[in-house]
Amino acid sequence: MQTRTLGTRLNVSALGLGCMGMTFAYGVPPDRGEMIALLRTAVERGVTFFDTAEVYGPFNNEVLVGEALAPVRDQVVIATKFGFRIDPDTNARLAGLDSRPAHVKEVAEASLRRLKVDAIDLLYQHRVDPDVPIEDVAGAVKDLIQQGKVKHFGLSEASVPTIRRAHAVQPVTAVQNEYSLWTRDPEGELLSTLEALGIGLVAYSPLGRGFLTGTMDARTAFEPNDFRSGLPRFTPEARAANQALVDLLRALAEQKQATPGQVALAWLLAQKPWIVPIPGTTKRHRLDENIGATALALSAGELAELARAAAQIGVHGARYPEHLARMIGG
Repeated sequence: MQTRTLGTRLNVSALGLGCMGMTFAYGVPPDRGEMIALLRTAVERGVTFFDTAEVYGPFNNEVLVGEALAPVRDQVVIATKFGFRIDPDTNARLAGLDSRPAHVKEVAEASLRRLKVDAIDLLYQHRVDPDVPIEDVAGAVKDLIQQGKVKHFGLSEASVPTIRRAHAVQPVTAVQNEYSLWTRDPEGELLSTLEALGIGLVAYSPLGRGFLTGTMDARTAFEPNDFRSGLPRFTPEARAANQALVDLLRALAEQKQATPGQVALAWLLAQKPWIVPIPGTTKRHRLDENIGATALALSAGELAELARAAAQIGVHGARYPEHLARMIGG
C-alpha cells in the first residue's frame, strides 16, 4: 500500500478505513468478532488509517476499534471526533452540538480510554458549533496537543473562513468532508485553500454510501434503522435517476477490468496526492476490492472524461434532509 501525507507530517495509507458502519447507521450491526477480524485483516493488507467517532454507537465504535487495533497500535493511525452532545444516562445522541472547551477535553479523555491509547493521533471537531468560537475550540485542542494527549487537529465539514481561523490558532492537519463523483462540493475554494495551507483532505463516503459500487438500485430495500432510508438522495426516485452515474462508472470499469467502486476510488485518489479516501465496509471481499483501487491507473483523458460526463449527468437529491443539513453543513 502506498502512503500519503496529511498536513506536513502525518503519514497514512493512501486508503483508510471508515469504521462507522461496523456499529452504527447501516441497519443491524454485524457480528463484533467478525469486525475485529476485519480490522486486523485491513492492517495486514496495508491499511494504517482508521476513522471512528464517539457518536458512532454512541461510544461502542471507539471501543471496538480500540480493542481490535491494540495489538498493532504502533502500526496504525486512529482518528476520532468530538462535537455532539450525548445524554450520559441513555447514551443516546442528541440533536445539539457541544464544542465548549471543557467538553472537548472531557471527550478526549473518554476517547483515550475507549481507544486504549496514550494519545489520539488525529482529533476532529465533528461539526462546527455555531455557539462556540472556533478559536476557543482550536485552543482547547492545542492544549491537549501540548499535554501529549492528541497529536493532530482536524475539522469536518467546516467552511473556508472557519478553517483559516482555526489554523491560525492551531495548525489543522486534515479536513474531513464528503467527496466523491456524486458529491463534488469540495472542488474549488476548499481544495485550493487546503493546498495553500498545507492541509490534507480526508474524503468520507467516497463511494456515495455504497451507491457508486453498483450494488443497489431503485428497488433496493433498506432496513428501518438504516439511516440512508431518510436521505433525499436515496429515495427510490432519486436512485433511479442517479443510476446514470453508476452506468458511467461501470462502462469504464469494464474497459479496465475493474469494478465501478474501484473506478470511483481511483478517480478520487487521482485528484490530489494529499487526498485520502476512507471507504467503509463490513465485508472482507469489499475491503479487498477497495484496496485494489489503489493500483488502478486512470489516464488523464479517462479522468477528465469521467469528471465531464459526471457533471453533465448531475445528481438528484440532497445529501441530508433539511433539519439535518442545518446542523451538519448540508
